[in-house]
Amino acid sequence: MRVARYAIGDRVVLKSGSGMRTAAEAVCRISAVLPAAYGQNQYRVRYENETFDRRIVDTDIDPERSERATKREEATAPGKGSSWLNPASMKIGK
Repeated sequence: MRVARYAIGDRVVLKSGSGMRTAAEAVCRISAVLPAAYGQNQYRVRYENETFDRRIVDTDIDPERSERATKREEATAPGKGSSWLNPASMKIGK
């Protein structure tokens, strides 16, 4: 499984020949990240001037003109002696 390059809310520009007539119409926003198919990440996008979503793949996106709106957070390991499990927050039913 490949890691998606873009996230929900990112603004992407599609390459020419992807169904839009002008460059101004080729800007869209990612509304969902779909499971990868045939080795390519898939996204559900919506153009600002349309009321429906489209499905695109990584190869449809122009990475040089696209921007990521969301900042990726790096995963950090818990400190030594700490745990992700907090026993004080657990509730046991009777």
